Amino acid sequence: MAVEIKVPTVGESISEVTISKWLKKDGDWVEMDDVLAELESDKATFELNAEKAGLLKTMGKEGDTIAVGAVICSIDTEAARPAGVVKAEKKVAKTETPATTPVKTETPKEEKTYASGTPSPAAGKILAEKGIDTALVSRSGKEGRITKADALLATALKTGLISRNENSRGAKIEKMSNLRKTVSKRLVAAKNETAMLTTFNEIDMKPIMDLRSKYKDKFKEKHGVNLGFMSFFTKAVCEALQAFPSLNAYLKGEEIEYHEFCDISIAVSAPKGLVVPVIRNAENRSLADIENAVASLAGKARENKLTIEEMTGGTFTITNGGVFGSMLSTPILNPPQSAILGMHNIVERPVVRDGQIVIRPIMYVALSYDHRIVDGRESVGFLVLVKNILENPTLLLTGGKDPSSLILDL
Repeated sequence: MAVEIKVPTVGESISEVTISKWLKKDGDWVEMDDVLAELESDKATFELNAEKAGLLKTMGKEGDTIAVGAVICSIDTEAARPAGVVKAEKKVAKTETPATTPVKTETPKEEKTYASGTPSPAAGKILAEKGIDTALVSRSGKEGRITKADALLATALKTGLISRNENSRGAKIEKMSNLRKTVSKRLVAAKNETAMLTTFNEIDMKPIMDLRSKYKDKFKEKHGVNLGFMSFFTKAVCEALQAFPSLNAYLKGEEIEYHEFCDISIAVSAPKGLVVPVIRNAENRSLADIENAVASLAGKARENKLTIEEMTGGTFTITNGGVFGSMLSTPILNPPQSAILGMHNIVERPVVRDGQIVIRPIMYVALSYDHRIVDGRESVGFLVLVKNILENPTLLLTGGKDPSSLILDL
């Protein structure tokens, strides 16, 4: 008996998917719940699982577009199990009492340091996202360090943006993925259908950097996650959205839908393009909750494991081009949202403080907004409030109290 496997319904607005990758080949023996293929919609990538055990018969190639509800493959459940294929059995984890569990003591291994040739954090993130082996990357930094510039160069070489052969005049044509098509359409719509305008400001990051330096070890010890910049920006944005609700609203025809909650979309660079997973009710979350959510969502994005639900419904977006070295940009709105905040790289710049020229770590920030529902006064006021909050992070996190007794609970 052949069991037909159909493309499942993954969202109300999704009518077709693309076969991104077959993980099992035609004629393979598969077990129940084995992952057969990765399917890509215009919003996310998801897995197709075997409903029964048997011989697989595929009905499409990688790159083919299949309608939702159409048969994509079948499994012959009456076929004989091939010789040498052992029936899969569920493994039951054995539990041992603490008294019978041997305790292993190991001498801590010496970890490689950044100076010994490992990538910088920013470079490591870029290389991991693109799947590039560090052994193949040139090292222009001090003592053989892999810098962000080295990682960006390696990425450009891999993707064909730069050719090692200066005489090469080759070209290649690739079909756009469903995700890229959707991103393309949404960006053009945002430019053509909104009255988009951008305002800029700069933030002195020294107070946050000092606070992180002082408490990062205790924070990591208690919560098991690093204290990063994204959680500070998310908290500051939530505070500002409460003060300027039009930046946390949707324009629907001739009506404006204001939101009492802050569902913050975080732009993440994934292997197949930019995605924006959402942190729900960020206004009620602690720093640790936000950092854990960002790490989890970014990990899923890199593995193409984000669900439709995790990428829909945001009320405001934060995008960080600074991780790639961007100094300044004008981010494009993420409809139907009315505003988006762009973070950029942190650079030491000369600034004037109390009549003296000093060097401070400065970040330029950009706020793009829909001028149809957000006035200039509101947009500027929002960005100034975000700036003031981030330049006085202790007040934000502790309500003006001594942070030493409260930082670990945030």
